[in-house]
Amino acid sequence: QVQPVESGGGLVQAGGSHRLSCVASGRIFSDYAMGWFRQAPGKERVFVARITWNGRTTYYADSVKGRFTISRDNVKSTVYLQMNSLKSDDTAVYYCAAYADAYGDQVRFWGQGTQVTVSS
Repeated sequence: QVQPVESGGGLVQAGGSHRLSCVASGRIFSDYAMGWFRQAPGKERVFVARITWNGRTTYYADSVKGRFTISRDNVKSTVYLQMNSLKSDDTAVYYCAAYADAYGDQVRFWGQGTQVTVSS
């Protein structure tokens, strides 16, 4: 069983930057893709970013492309989400996702979520 654990949520000023982290233990971290999703109040959970097992390929939702960067450190079993130029629309609970495969076909495990609130 894998339990991703997010950290780094908080209150951020619009236009500012913030970084989320997620540690995922319980299996060989470097064998699997990792990702981030988010859920705003009253809305469904949506995809934000994904990174393949070796970190060479990343994917982003159009809404965050050019502002957010996903990265991973396989030695520390940690995936990061660097968020720049934050907007009020980025306010959401952010969930770390551990995929069932190396390239990110299907999410298998979810973190408990961390709240990010962007104040204008």
